[in-house]
Amino acid sequence: MNSNTQHKEASMVLNAKDERVIKMQFPYDLDTLDKVRSLPGRKYHPDDKCWSTPVSNESINTLSQWGFGLDEHLQNHIAKSNETKQTITLNGIDGLKGTLRKFQNEGIAFVEQKGGKAIIGDSPGLGKTIQAIGFIQLHRDKIPVIIVVPASLKLNWQRELEKWIDAPNVEILSGTKPWKTTGDILIINYDILFAWANELKRIKPQILIGDEIHKIKSDKAKRTKTFKKLAKGIPYFIALSGTPIENRPDEIFNAVHLANPDIFVNRWHFRQRYCAPKHNGFGWDFTGHSNIEELNEKLKLVMIRRLKQDVLKELPDKVYSFVPIELENEKEYKVAEADFVAYIREKKGNEAAKKIENIEALAKIEGLKQLAVRGKLKQSIEWIKDFLETDEKLVVFCTHKFVIEALMEEFKDVAVKIDGSVSDVNRQKAVDDFQTNEKVRLFVGNIQAAGVGITLVKASNLVFLELGWSPSIHDQAADRIHRIGQKYSVTIYYLLAKNSIEEKIAKLLDSKRRIVDAVLDGKETENESLLSELMEEYK
Repeated sequence: MNSNTQHKEASMVLNAKDERVIKMQFPYDLDTLDKVRSLPGRKYHPDDKCWSTPVSNESINTLSQWGFGLDEHLQNHIAKSNETKQTITLNGIDGLKGTLRKFQNEGIAFVEQKGGKAIIGDSPGLGKTIQAIGFIQLHRDKIPVIIVVPASLKLNWQRELEKWIDAPNVEILSGTKPWKTTGDILIINYDILFAWANELKRIKPQILIGDEIHKIKSDKAKRTKTFKKLAKGIPYFIALSGTPIENRPDEIFNAVHLANPDIFVNRWHFRQRYCAPKHNGFGWDFTGHSNIEELNEKLKLVMIRRLKQDVLKELPDKVYSFVPIELENEKEYKVAEADFVAYIREKKGNEAAKKIENIEALAKIEGLKQLAVRGKLKQSIEWIKDFLETDEKLVVFCTHKFVIEALMEEFKDVAVKIDGSVSDVNRQKAVDDFQTNEKVRLFVGNIQAAGVGITLVKASNLVFLELGWSPSIHDQAADRIHRIGQKYSVTIYYLLAKNSIEEKIAKLLDSKRRIVDAVLDGKETENESLLSELMEEYK
């Protein structure tokens, strides 16, 4: 074929880098030329007198609409992609434990259509983690898999992988002294990635997943440099973030470039086009934004993003999520727990001393609960920080004063609180500020003082950082956001210290909730009943 052809033709070929591209040849006319120039990553090849663009369903369909004839390879590519999408969305994923929602299946299909390189930018609570796990299950032969996450999410990823996949062989990496890894799926946090870079390169990973991918927005950060080096040569890459852009367009460039380097030529051109560049006499300022509608269309080539309102019909009224958190004071906690177990076994069967026993046991349990929350507090704060990087507000319930004080100290610029020390006037002001002031992002409440009588429907996400003694206390607290005026499905997170008394209490509360729900008169669980069962757990 030569450039004098009277037809517009498109064909799939390999370029000099052995990458699949669409080769376009057409008779010269300004209208077609302008259209071709609008394609992402398009290049002109003067020696062959033709144009090329990366292979994507959008570009193939667009060329067809412009009257280009498609060769057999491009037609097969579209047919195969459509077949893949239908298989995933209608039949689920073979071997995946549990059922995905329709929009989650569509998210996995989107990544598949992009050749396994894409961004899932769904808002919090819509299951970005599950979609990434679905893709892993779809490609179980592609190992090792590396999942890079904030430290506070490592255990949660392990839990979800083991929940959704049979025998996933997960290995959590920690510390800065690498060992020879043996897992099929490796979970590592951004903070220590630099120390593991050589080991991770050695194992030749096939899939790389970056959770909270906005963590690599800065080119100057060590984590960004290491992540980008690691990503080179890995066939599949999935970026996850509810806030791929926190403040300005410049923040999304790295994620997009890793997923599809052909969409934007380089960072300089990206900044010139989309960051409203200004030269202040000393250097360039790229903190602005420009050509936003065009950027949005370009992002659709590599990113799928759904908000809660987009998929509301598919969501239940309440979604519960249990997030395990590592104890930083595990040794201290285990000593106290062993002492408690010894006490329970010593007192077993002593009915005469039952009341005294319960009082003493409550004191020991209180000590364990305080140790647990102290041990998880730092990572819980990091989890809350990550959440607040989204555009959504958050409600957090606690029981201890020192926990509330720690949260208010950390988030004093964006938080309000209600506990026993807050007057009625200031109580209402805290509620009003949370409901009406966009700068107030976090509500911190004592589960007793703030668990009833207020409306916080400006948030659709709630965290229990500590647990009360009955299901009804938690249900009443959750109803602060799940009530008339709430437009969205609500997500309720339990941040629980792993292998601690918190997990045992949560298990018993869940059991009690099911019983209460089944009883017609809805009789509330008594504290003493829960205490007795908790003590039985330790015998």
